[in-house]
Amino acid sequence: MRARLRTKRGLAYVAGGGLVVVVGALAAAYFLLFPTSSPKRFSVTTPAAAAGSSATTPARAGVAGAWTIGTGSKAGYRVREKLAFLAAQNDAVGRTSQITGGATLKQSGTTVTVTAASFGIDVSTLPSDKAQRDQRIHSIGLESDQYPTATFKLTKSITLPSGATSGKVLKMPATGAFTIHGTTKTETVPLQLSLTPSRSKPSAPSPSPGPSSA
Repeated sequence: MRARLRTKRGLAYVAGGGLVVVVGALAAAYFLLFPTSSPKRFSVTTPAAAAGSSATTPARAGVAGAWTIGTGSKAGYRVREKLAFLAAQNDAVGRTSQITGGATLKQSGTTVTVTAASFGIDVSTLPSDKAQRDQRIHSIGLESDQYPTATFKLTKSITLPSGATSGKVLKMPATGAFTIHGTTKTETVPLQLSLTPSRSKPSAPSPSPGPSSA
């Protein structure tokens, strides 16, 4: 009887010890693999010169025409990871400057319309804070080795409100064909836009089926 009790206690101890090891390994992986902080979400700010201007500033010459992606532009993904039953405290974020494309603007008096826009992103170049994650999205998730490019093409023109060229931040929806992972869907995304005759600064979260705004 005593031998059996000892055996049972020994098994219980071993099982308990194994549980501690497993939990300890999960905790170590949790802190090693998950980000401890995340970059801020993309946003557009109003230039200082435009902050005090009137919202009814008339559109000025030089806005109409073709606009192209400028130096320093970025695109990326933002996702909340999970390890078993443990959710990360912060988002995993990957970003790239490998973007091509632009937009075409038409101006009639004080009315400015975005008549066309298309952008391409090289999703095979999306470094985050973890090299292991960056390597895995080449073969799982985004599978960027097989689907290296994501695109967005505007399918519905956007008429900007009066005073659009004042440089203040405008918020409006943008509808277009979004292609990622070899699948194309029509999506409407919230767009932020700051426009002056010398520069345009758009920002839009990535729509479904892509990750949330980066």
